[in-house]
Amino acid sequence: MSNQKLKKVPACEADDDAHVATVRVLRQFRIILKAVKAHFAQMEKRAGIGGVQIWALSVVQARPGVGVGELAAAIDVRQPTASNMVSTLVALGLIEVRKQAADKRAVQLYLLAPAKKLLRRVPGPYTGLLPDAIRKTDTAVLLRLERDLRALILNLDVSVADASASHTPLSESLHE
Repeated sequence: MSNQKLKKVPACEADDDAHVATVRVLRQFRIILKAVKAHFAQMEKRAGIGGVQIWALSVVQARPGVGVGELAAAIDVRQPTASNMVSTLVALGLIEVRKQAADKRAVQLYLLAPAKKLLRRVPGPYTGLLPDAIRKTDTAVLLRLERDLRALILNLDVSVADASASHTPLSESLHE
């Protein structure tokens, strides 16, 4: 009988360890999500536009004449998403679109004065809190985190783990 108790104890301890670790990891995700959401809310309150739009403006400010495709790559969204965003930012009077003489389909983006003023009001980082924190993370830690998150994503329900979500701006995902 005592052998059976000994066999059960490690299993119970392992279950307890897994439960405690699960709770700790959930709390860590909550801290991250709350910080990210609060930062986006603060940015949006001061600017009146979304976080990814602010990031896009900062890219145009840093790279005057940037094209839509290059902007999409810089903020990690699909080109149609970037095109729609550019249309919105033009309508708001924040950026100007100039067509290149050689190819009228290719456009260059330039920041207008109201956008420069808007960016001065917004707390950084313009990329958002999470991309900035990831950028600052040591490469070895980042590679391990990537592998571990991939394993976590595989454990999600397939309908939830939609691969297209990887190109959805986080500020939009947090508003859903």
